[in-house]
Amino acid sequence: MAKRSKSYRAAEEKIGDAVYAPLEAFELITEVSNAKFDETVVAHFRLGIDTRKADQNIRGTVALPNGSGKSVRVAVFAEGEAARAAEEAGADIVGSDDLVADIQAGNIDFDAAVATPDQMGKVGRLGKILGPRNLMPNPKLGTVTPDVAKAINDLKGGRVEYRADRYGIAHVVIGKASFTPQALAQNYGAVYDEILRVKPSSAKGKYVKSIYAASTMSPAAQIDPAVQREYDVKGQGGDEE
Repeated sequence: MAKRSKSYRAAEEKIGDAVYAPLEAFELITEVSNAKFDETVVAHFRLGIDTRKADQNIRGTVALPNGSGKSVRVAVFAEGEAARAAEEAGADIVGSDDLVADIQAGNIDFDAAVATPDQMGKVGRLGKILGPRNLMPNPKLGTVTPDVAKAINDLKGGRVEYRADRYGIAHVVIGKASFTPQALAQNYGAVYDEILRVKPSSAKGKYVKSIYAASTMSPAAQIDPAVQREYDVKGQGGDEE
């Protein structure tokens, strides 16, 4: 195991083994995040699901009320009116056969991809390239749609993807360490709402087993699963349970 830095060990001591309410956890996380770049803050939900069962494979997207803090480059597979709508909505790359050829040549300069339904015959040929990078347009995620403008606005406005791994843990970006703790708590509340919304009916026993959150270079803080929200989207205090 790599030796931890002095600052990391100090952060571990500060956070300790306590279980925190969301706002308190994010106050600590932003306080100990001292990297020279703006660290990403991620929440990790350990769920009582069996992802070997098809109906318990949790995956989707959720809009963060305060955005993700990330600048997202969006590529759109479209032609005609849909291509013009994509350009007007701020897509970074728009194309069809030419975009497919660029990607096959190894030119992948985007963070998310959107496609109109009629383009999926072409996009399907890119599955082995885009799939492993989690860039494949997917109707369940709202990225295969005739309304490309809405998909672009969602992606650029702070919509993030979540997906439970084989251990039943959903890792979800909730913002940046430069956000206020209140903004992170608001985003966390929106994510928690979504995690509860998609609970599989076949899941047995305790659904949300534990929750941790951490920034890129800092130790994790454990969050009390019993406290879902502490702040509304306007940032006013008050428990919303």
